[in-house]
Amino acid sequence: MQYWIVPLIIVAVALIIMAILYFVGNKLQKKQLAQKEQLNASAQPMTMFIISKKRLKLKDAGLPKAVMDQTKKRMHNTKMPVVKAKVGPQIVNLLCDDTIFDSLPIKGEVKAMVSGIYIVSVKNIRGKVEETPKKKGFRAKMRDKQVAYQDTFAQEQKEKNAKKAAKEASKAKKSTNKK
Repeated sequence: MQYWIVPLIIVAVALIIMAILYFVGNKLQKKQLAQKEQLNASAQPMTMFIISKKRLKLKDAGLPKAVMDQTKKRMHNTKMPVVKAKVGPQIVNLLCDDTIFDSLPIKGEVKAMVSGIYIVSVKNIRGKVEETPKKKGFRAKMRDKQVAYQDTFAQEQKEKNAKKAAKEASKAKKSTNKK
């Protein structure tokens, strides 16, 4: 048996695995983009006073039982950005988007877009804004890169859909002109 066959098989298997991961990742990214659009569509503006913010395990966050029943079991031990805020007369625990978690002030008033118990975006901040540390950790750098990639992917999808709609409109115009 020749020695070059084994490395060739390993390379072929690695390429197949990479192709599968690429297509599965692309599919999951489209699904996440659709979910984000749905969250933004159902978001409502709220004024709240932020009492504290922490990254807590989902089971320790003090969220309602209905939320805990709907989440997957493997998510119960992952750390999520949780914000304790006073909304009107109530004090509630809310989940927050990773991208805006660092910009939320503690002991400050915020006007935010909220979808259910999830803070989608922040419109207006009153109070002290904490300075972010100059040196970011590996996880924070990777999160920033992920957000940047998601934004470019969303922009590409919008451009692709706009081109597709323009093409269909021109085809429809040509077919009406022929008749």
